[in-house]
Amino acid sequence: MDHFLYRNGTLHAEDVPLTEIAAAVGTPFYCYSSATLTRHFKLFQEALGDLPNLVCFAIKSLSNVAVLKLLGDLGAGMDVVSGGEYLRAKAAGVPGERIVFSGVGKTRAEMRLALEGGIRQFNVESEPELRALSEIATELGVTAPIALRVNPDVDARTHEKIATGKSENKFGIPIARAVEVYAEAAALPGIEVVGIDVHIGSQLTELEPFELAFTKVAELTETLRAAGHDIRRLDLGGGLGIPYERSNDAPPLPIEYGAMIRRVLGHLDCEIEIEPGRLISGNAGVLVAGVVYVKSGEGRDFLILDAAMNDLVRPSMYGAHHDIVPVVEPEAGVEKHPFDIVGPVCETGDTFARARVMPPLKAGDLVAFRSAGAYGAVMASEYNSRPLIPEVLVDGDRFAVIRARPSFDEMLGRDTIPEWL
Repeated sequence: MDHFLYRNGTLHAEDVPLTEIAAAVGTPFYCYSSATLTRHFKLFQEALGDLPNLVCFAIKSLSNVAVLKLLGDLGAGMDVVSGGEYLRAKAAGVPGERIVFSGVGKTRAEMRLALEGGIRQFNVESEPELRALSEIATELGVTAPIALRVNPDVDARTHEKIATGKSENKFGIPIARAVEVYAEAAALPGIEVVGIDVHIGSQLTELEPFELAFTKVAELTETLRAAGHDIRRLDLGGGLGIPYERSNDAPPLPIEYGAMIRRVLGHLDCEIEIEPGRLISGNAGVLVAGVVYVKSGEGRDFLILDAAMNDLVRPSMYGAHHDIVPVVEPEAGVEKHPFDIVGPVCETGDTFARARVMPPLKAGDLVAFRSAGAYGAVMASEYNSRPLIPEVLVDGDRFAVIRARPSFDEMLGRDTIPEWL
């Protein structure tokens, strides 16, 4: 469910017409719904029920500080994968004890930053990282709480570029070697073992891969406890998918996911950490773009938008689908026509959809890309010297720009010409 609905013939974000926002900030822009973000976060809390838990929002999906503050004020923890994301979480007012640091390539500078600023735990992904963390913690005279990320060699049945739990993926320590690496961790100075971490991928549309991975984690928990380790947290990662196509069967609901977690892991008396991103933020955002031209080609017609692959790269990078709808609701029964929907970037890959059936549109009309809140703005670039586009947050009948569009002067001002030129 989201809060982007047609009212009186116009698509609204909660109680605000998207046409009103477009008039104020120009197109293209991202728009997020506070009500949807809140609802989806609370669904995970409700799904875990009476299990001790911390729901950590995966900042990599949507990192605007205003969004992080909204979720942090609801009690969310944060899952970060860089020093910059850590600082975003802190800027949003999230305390270190609710921040989990993940990622396969943490630098020593990032470790120091988190140890000095406060951290709930590091999800450690390799022996070299473990040893580096031990050295930094010892230098600082502190203890680094850690969970080792294990790779369970489970096929997540998702896109190959966002699968992370198979043996050939770069993530985690092979689960067959976990016992020996935990023994090394326990012997290192400045390290405190607190749990186990696993994350098998993103946009999963069935529960079976999760259950296979979590069953292995349950077995590993018993083995490690028998070896004397105090395993009291299980970090299960994120990955639950969303329905990008309204016509498709919906992925499992958080309540079903939570029930499976309780069934497989509930007997272990561990605190459960989960790191959802897409399911909280995906359907909470839309990308609104304007039609620049309607072009007739050889055997096909094109809708050329003012949004491009630099604004929303998912279709170009992953072949991802987004429902694209007119902001002004078409009349019932209007004849529709297939269009290739493209942007202005000088790449054939700057294509959002091919032969997408759409109602009649003309230059100046607005369209909205649904389910664009996750991995939209965070993956944007200034390719073709196109400014990053605004982000807008709606709350009921009010809205605010939470990231402004930079001017060309601001863009150019970041470049420096050497004195010898």
